[in-house]
Amino acid sequence: MKVTVVGAGSTYTPELVSGLAAQREHLRVDELVLLDVDGARLDVVGGLAQRMLAAQGLQVTTTLTTDRDRALDGADAVLLQLRVGGQAARLGDETFPGECGCVGQETTGAGGAAKALRTVPVVLEIAEQVRRRGADGAWVVDFTNPVGIVTRALLDAGHRAVGLCNYAIGVQRWAARLLGVDTADPEQLRRVAVDPVGLNHLSWTRRVLLDGQDVLPRLLAERMDDVVAQYPFPPELVRLAGAIPSYYLHYFYEHDAVVAAQRTERPRAAVVADLEAELLRAYADPALVTKPAALEGRGGAYYSEAAVDLLASLLGDRPAVHVVDVRNERDGRPVVEGLSTDDVVEVPCEVSSAGGGTVRPLPQPPLAPEALGLVQHVTAYERLIARAALTREDDDVRRALLAHPLVGQWDLVERLLPGVTRRAG
Repeated sequence: MKVTVVGAGSTYTPELVSGLAAQREHLRVDELVLLDVDGARLDVVGGLAQRMLAAQGLQVTTTLTTDRDRALDGADAVLLQLRVGGQAARLGDETFPGECGCVGQETTGAGGAAKALRTVPVVLEIAEQVRRRGADGAWVVDFTNPVGIVTRALLDAGHRAVGLCNYAIGVQRWAARLLGVDTADPEQLRRVAVDPVGLNHLSWTRRVLLDGQDVLPRLLAERMDDVVAQYPFPPELVRLAGAIPSYYLHYFYEHDAVVAAQRTERPRAAVVADLEAELLRAYADPALVTKPAALEGRGGAYYSEAAVDLLASLLGDRPAVHVVDVRNERDGRPVVEGLSTDDVVEVPCEVSSAGGGTVRPLPQPPLAPEALGLVQHVTAYERLIARAALTREDDDVRRALLAHPLVGQWDLVERLLPGVTRRAG
């Protein structure tokens, strides 16, 4: 089996290698290809990856390359973790909306629109190469942001693709620690399951299961301080929702406070750039053969580990339930009522290698009206911005911004449009 990682110069890559070791009994990878346009950075990250594989005793041929054709030839799975324009582009996405009094964020609002316009064409180009050069039935696993929009574009273009976020695995690990479950023991960790529902970066965890029993009501009643310490929403809001909101709902539920804070806070992109520099210095140490603890501060902890777990189900011998981004359809009916079957949702899915890989969303109880309304609003935006990424027409961008609940006013649309299109490239 050949697995290719696009954007392997990412500081997340050591987690992927760690995940390969954890799944060695269920996923046999013969060749791991690490691809990046930045050869110098790839050498640093890839060097650590090779040392980790050797230290873990994994017999995996590892290739570092900047040649996309070579990387994709015969690939059975292609993992996308690229960032078009790097942290410099992210910094722009996070800052230009603030000039108009809007939230500055790289995956939602005007900044997210710019990133989607910049990213979707590149991802589709790569996916077309996978279709031509990859193995028959090759899977594209996307955790390039904005995941929901990118996954929609991939599926609309007919690619065999699934999207992945680290929100669910992050909630699971946090809940396990809170419940006293040993997160270092894979068997113990499997006792804890979560089931978020919604969109990528717009979801609610409605159940936390311990040994099959829902303990979320007890956590909300008895451990609310711990819940809001991890997911910083007003306790009254969490009680009202009866669920754990995704962190990104902060931008919707507390919009004005976020905008005010962003006027004085250091942009997240600048913080991440410093952390990446620190990590890359650590990775360059030839004595380092494990992922450093500082990696968890990167903000996307467990992404790559979740990706390997998903591959173990999709291409290996370990069927399981994973929270992924898929079409909103099961047996011809919507999984999330109130959305179309061709929309993309983030829900728990049964994943197995049967038939070359199947991803089947689990039935979901209806969303509460106050949640569904927001989901429908953002879904309309995602549909429109995915189209705009293909047409490159200003009016299509206008329609998308007008539909987004963090923009939504014509004056703001006109003021933000030049910044969005300029950053789209």
